[in-house]
This record gives sequence, C-alpha cells and structure tokens, in this order.
Amino acid sequence: MSDLIIAKGTIEKAKMAYQAGEYLEAAEHYRKAAEEYATAGDRSGEAEMLNNCCVALLKGGKVDRALQAAQGTDLIFAQVGDKRRQALSLGNQASALEALGRLREAAELYQSSASLLKEVGDAEMRATVLRSLVQIQLRTRKYIQALVSMQLALDLKSHLTPQETLLKKLLSVALRTLRI
Repeated sequence: MSDLIIAKGTIEKAKMAYQAGEYLEAAEHYRKAAEEYATAGDRSGEAEMLNNCCVALLKGGKVDRALQAAQGTDLIFAQVGDKRRQALSLGNQASALEALGRLREAAELYQSSASLLKEVGDAEMRATVLRSLVQIQLRTRKYIQALVSMQLALDLKSHLTPQETLLKKLLSVALRTLRI
C-alpha cells in the first residue's frame, strides 16, 4: 500500500511537469511511477503509467522511446479485460509508429483501437482515432478509405462546427456518387 502512496506522489510530479511543458521530465516521473506500481504488483497501474510516459515522450520528441514505453501495454489491459485502456494503448503505439513513418503498422493499430472503442461505446475517442487514421489514409493515397473513415468520424461527433457540417454534407454527396 505504501508503494502506491509513493506512486501517487510521483504521478503528481509527472502531471505538474507535463502541464509546465516539461515533457521529458514528466516522462521520467511516469516511468518511475510505473516501476513503483510494478514493485507493488499492480500490472494495470504499471501499464497506465507507461502509456502516460509514452504520451509525454511523444510530446517531447522522443518517438523511439515512446514506442518502447507503450509496447505490450495493450496486452496487459486485454488480460484484465479493460478494452478502453487497451484501445488507448493501441492508439498511443499507433501515434508513435506514425511519427516514425511506419504508416501501415500505425493504420492497423488505429483500426484496432477504433474497433475496441466501438465495442465500449466511446464515440468521442473513436472519432479522434478515426481522424488520425484518415490522415494516414490520405498520406498513403487511400482516398476512398479516407472518405469513409472521415464520414464515420463525423457521424460520431455530437456537435459539429459549421465547417464539419459542410464537410459531412460534401462527403455524403461524394460517397453517394461513388455508391459506397
């Protein structure tokens, strides 16, 4: 129990560093918190902190280290049946892969993440993941897939901006024209 109290103090330091824009310092605190959770035998807490570490490392420009931090955490969340955090972990890994230029692998993980988010009913996060997938599909010249993914992402949003409303109408016309 005292290990988890220590981890909470470390997490607070990480959050403060992150909010101050000190991403590499935040990542180090999250890594330390992960070790504290591991020592306490809390694999789920460890995986959560490693995912936080991944996000901080991505923001700090340390993409290789970010991917290393998050790899395998999705499997831990799968073992404990936490599909939402599994999906978020896959999304973090996909972001790192995308930053590394490994677009095919990133797209696959974004698709897996979106599927899990659909299962758990997290429409807002699913829309975010789908928008990331659209960017990859456009970069890899998979334009029809990008249209479909963007339509899905817009369908999931409860409040659209005027630009998004127009885009949704244009996509609908384009997809009907293509008979998709």
